[in-house]
Amino acid sequence: MSEHVTIEVLKGFLEAFNRHDLDAIMDYFAEDCVFYMPRGAKPRGDRYVGKQEVRAGLAKRFEGIPDVHYGNDQHWVGDNFGVSEWTLTGTSTSGQQIEVRGVDLLEFAQGKVVRKDSFWKILE
Repeated sequence: MSEHVTIEVLKGFLEAFNRHDLDAIMDYFAEDCVFYMPRGAKPRGDRYVGKQEVRAGLAKRFEGIPDVHYGNDQHWVGDNFGVSEWTLTGTSTSGQQIEVRGVDLLEFAQGKVVRKDSFWKILE
């Protein structure tokens, strides 16, 4: 993986999510990473720290929305930051159809994700 953030890195990261490939996803993360989920008990969402917690949090996401897919994506990079915008679609295990527009704010160090902060539009 490149030391620099590129559009290709962001696209590869999203493709790993669409394959639900936890090993490939975790290859993008630094050991001391932080991941803020779009939902949770606090205003910033659930927070996972370190690769082990992040992996467990993502596994929970894939279990809760087994067919989750990120499409209609666009990506931007600058210095050590990346932004990925996408439409998440899927069906929860309770049968709820989900379609939301969202964005990931990504901070990189030495070519690895050190912070991923995810946001979803709230539908009413």
